[in-house]
Amino acid sequence: MVFTWIDWLVLALFFAVTLLIGLRYASNAGENIGEFFLGGRNLSWWVAGTSMVATTFAADTPLLVAGLVAQNGISGNWLWWNMLLGGMLTTFFFAHLWRRSGVLTEPELIELRYSGKPASFLRGFKAVYLGLFMNVVIIGWVNVAMMKILQGFFGIDAAQSLLFVGAAMLFVAVYSAISGLMGVAITDAIQFIIAMVGCIVLAILVITSEKIGGISGLKAQLPGWSLDFFPKIGDGGGTSTAQVLSIGVGAFFARIGVQWWSSWYPGAEPGGGGYVAQRMMSCKDEKHAVYATLFFQIAHYALRPWPWILVGLSSLVLYPELAANNKEIGFVYAMRDFLPVGLRGLLLAAFFAAYMSTISTQLNWGASYLINDLYKRFVKPEADDKELINWSRISTILLMVVGLFVTTQLTTIEGAWGFIIECGAGLGLVLILRWYWWRINAWSEISATIAPFIAFGAIKLVEMSKLAELHGVHGDTIPAEAMTAFNNAYPYLTFPGSFFITVAFTTVVWLVVTFVTQPEPTEHLRAFYDKVKPQGAWNFVGNRIQASNRTMLVPLMGWLAAVVFVYAVLFFIGKLIFMEWIIAGALLAVALAAFFVVRYSLKKIDF
Repeated sequence: MVFTWIDWLVLALFFAVTLLIGLRYASNAGENIGEFFLGGRNLSWWVAGTSMVATTFAADTPLLVAGLVAQNGISGNWLWWNMLLGGMLTTFFFAHLWRRSGVLTEPELIELRYSGKPASFLRGFKAVYLGLFMNVVIIGWVNVAMMKILQGFFGIDAAQSLLFVGAAMLFVAVYSAISGLMGVAITDAIQFIIAMVGCIVLAILVITSEKIGGISGLKAQLPGWSLDFFPKIGDGGGTSTAQVLSIGVGAFFARIGVQWWSSWYPGAEPGGGGYVAQRMMSCKDEKHAVYATLFFQIAHYALRPWPWILVGLSSLVLYPELAANNKEIGFVYAMRDFLPVGLRGLLLAAFFAAYMSTISTQLNWGASYLINDLYKRFVKPEADDKELINWSRISTILLMVVGLFVTTQLTTIEGAWGFIIECGAGLGLVLILRWYWWRINAWSEISATIAPFIAFGAIKLVEMSKLAELHGVHGDTIPAEAMTAFNNAYPYLTFPGSFFITVAFTTVVWLVVTFVTQPEPTEHLRAFYDKVKPQGAWNFVGNRIQASNRTMLVPLMGWLAAVVFVYAVLFFIGKLIFMEWIIAGALLAVALAAFFVVRYSLKKIDF
């Protein structure tokens, strides 16, 4: 693609504005780690909520959604649409508790909730496991996606794209280290607007192009299965060219009935956690934390995906020659083929905005774990604010370096995504119940964190053994036909079978461990209860902690109504786009009814 001076100017202005914002908040961030990692707990709900949305809008997200749609139709999005249930659970049951806890990071909550050496070990372990290991894997896959965009955009090779990404990552690390969370959050809001405007402009240009001919032309050229909002529940068959999307009952149940509450996944942690918890804890008060999380769920699931979906559908018409495992590149080709001068710079700025908002959050969030929960807690508890800020900035740069190295080792985004899903399977229920059941202890969470790795490793060993036995192949040399035959012969070794096994194994392990180990001391549980005031089963500790008289019916009603509201808005927008007026009107009525229930529930929640 040819870039003119106008395109380069647009891109340069974007980077200049980002840097100026970083410099604007540098003095505040240098005061203490509360300012550096939580913005002084002074974020408004719309800033915190937009920052959450921007962080999940990574460079890979439009490509992933467009690829899902191009391969499986609109209903392919249920791969991630199902996570709304867990997100709304966080909104109505956990957001105010996170803000009320007063902790700086998620691992710090561990020693507030649990006690003794097991709690200390778990806090240190999670600081390294999440803040370093899992964090750089996420950074790596976001980098790989950005490299893929640059390769398709400019026709450069992997080495050249890595150099561009490395330069961009250095820029992000510098302004993140300078500005702290407040600068990151403000730039997130601006970057989100730029990214969304760019994607909407691209969708309009593609849909109104001569080759597509508007929405009517798009519908006329697409197979019927691609426009279905819900998958056909079948035997998992379908065809290799996705002429009919058909998923097994087990796979659909895994996503809708199990995955959203059982699996740890960044940005959709059951019970909250990660950078979402960081944003909730950075809000002005509990009410702002709840509204920020609510806005995040609405924007993330209902408002954001349609430009990506439309480009993905259009790519079926525009680029039918793309291989089934490379459909997402159609989004990049659409950018290359349909953007005029000036808008090319805007779209590339939009993708850099999406990329930078994610990377800046990962760097700041990861550094918060390494400094607050490792360095300050175990290495040098007496460190003063100046020393902690200096190490916070150093660790931000070090995470950038390690993340860039991991980027060179990743071969596929899908591989990293699958690893994270499988190795977090079963942990989610413990993360939920630790707020609501006094009997959960540190050993419960330790065992639930380790057990998925054991199950995942065992399943992979059996898988490799069976593949070698049946086909004499192993590793990356497995032909597609051999893998298909294997999946049919051993469904319990692939998703969803393997997922159910891991969840079941992890659940049994942590339940057994919970009841064979001692509960946390009553005094420690009382201190946690008095500070956080959670609902649930807290009256069973020798009847010395009285249960709250507050009912859980109100947040439960709000959760259900909010889920209905977001899905109704999501489908309403879709039907409106496709000019199906009657169904759109009915969905709008459902959305309005659900909205009033949500509003009522929010007024009744005890902040």
